Amino acid sequence: MDFSAIFSNFPPSVAVVLISMLPIAELRVAIPIAIGVYGLTIPSAYFLSVIGNIIPAIFLLWFFGPAAGFLMARFNRAKVFFEWLFDRTRKKFSGKYARWGELALVIFVAIPLPITGVWTGSLAAFLFGISKKKSLVLISLGAAIAGIIVTLATVGIISLF
Repeated sequence: MDFSAIFSNFPPSVAVVLISMLPIAELRVAIPIAIGVYGLTIPSAYFLSVIGNIIPAIFLLWFFGPAAGFLMARFNRAKVFFEWLFDRTRKKFSGKYARWGELALVIFVAIPLPITGVWTGSLAAFLFGISKKKSLVLISLGAAIAGIIVTLATVGIISLF
């Protein structure tokens, strides 16, 4: 998907923040686009991507539970979807959480791979009952670390594969 084309009507800094807010894309896509397509400086690309990536966590941590509960109570398809999503997230994260505790949340968000990151980390924090404020700090730390890793890979200092 060509995210830079989708957000071509936005100023580059706004486009980078919006791309980093998207699930799956997150900062893994935003940083390379910021540097390679928009020509932003490395510090700008990093800062805008990390901030944009953290924004959804705020909303997810505070509103996901009530929104999911509301939808599950009223729509059977929503109930089936959320039960699948919750089960899948618990299975993916529970072993890490049992072994590493809350540090697992930082590590999980920091690993710049698909299906890890702020969106899934926020869901995991909700499911494992980690307080909202603590979750936000842990998720933000993980996003900052992921941003460093992706930035270093984007500029060729490290290789991820």
